[in-house]
Amino acid sequence: MKELDDITAAIIDSAIRIHKDLGLGLLESVYEVVLASELETRGFTTERQKSVCIKYNGMKFEEGFRVDLLVESRVIVELKSVETLSAIHGKQLLTYLRLMNLQVGLLVNFGAPTLREGLQRVVNNLPSSASPRLRVNQSLKP
Repeated sequence: MKELDDITAAIIDSAIRIHKDLGLGLLESVYEVVLASELETRGFTTERQKSVCIKYNGMKFEEGFRVDLLVESRVIVELKSVETLSAIHGKQLLTYLRLMNLQVGLLVNFGAPTLREGLQRVVNNLPSSASPRLRVNQSLKP
């Protein structure tokens, strides 16, 4: 099984390359296809538009929500192509992590001038990474 830090590092590296090569302003769906393809080329299992079932109070919602990308069944990647991320984007990703009982997700905004400005690592019950290369905009709190 691949380590979380290795998975997120590969996602970030791929996203930076795509942002540099394609630039900003394209639809989220374009970035989604390209990022998924890049990750699969690197040997990562990637699911696009993964439908997630939610159970609540005796009710079952077959398609409670969809995650843009699910990498190695461990990391959610939520993609945006907007001028500025809103606080709700990070909170939405944190909710997805909680509902899927996963520990880490990446919010990637391809609409930002640089990907460093458009990247947030969101964690759910995960201690801080020992790897300083992954500490990018981690100040998001629920």
